[in-house]
Amino acid sequence: MRETLSGTARPRRADARRNYERLLDQARIAFAEHGVDASLDDIARRAGVASGTLYRHFPTRLDLIEAVLGERVAELTQLGHRLTAEPDTVAALTTWLRAAIDHALTFRGLSAAIMNSAIDGGAELVSAWHADTFAVGSALLDRAKQAETIAPSAQNYDVLRMIGAIAWAAQDTPNPAERADRLLDLFLNGLRTTPSKP
Repeated sequence: MRETLSGTARPRRADARRNYERLLDQARIAFAEHGVDASLDDIARRAGVASGTLYRHFPTRLDLIEAVLGERVAELTQLGHRLTAEPDTVAALTTWLRAAIDHALTFRGLSAAIMNSAIDGGAELVSAWHADTFAVGSALLDRAKQAETIAPSAQNYDVLRMIGAIAWAAQDTPNPAERADRLLDLFLNGLRTTPSKP
């Protein structure tokens, strides 16, 4: 069996593999709609499988959360690698930061769940995810600083920490995505060596 980023083995049998993928697809939708406390029985029902099938693939809620999150982290990392070929360094950085903030906004309650994962022994996995996203975000920031489009004094750690801060500030507003975009624009305008005009 092939391991996912969460450590959950993907099933080999075709029918089991289809059930696994359907459960992941429905979990993504449910977590986006209702947060990570979404009903697991409802996820199973929407996937067209019995609850027992869900628990065979994902024995705990955290196993399912980690499987979904692992795929999203991989997508963010792949996007960042593609954007390193983008000649407009600020546009590349902005695109990636927006995607990262959207990811943070999508799964309400995710931060607490992942913190619990670290407390319960999942620290190595969480550390690997953070390392992946930090590495690709830092690469995009370094390109922008080398191109002198972002202030060289901007510390990568500080900039990337703002992803969570912006998502947190926007999540309980009537239009979280719109508020997050405004906050990100304000933040990036302060980082640019030549601030954009309003």
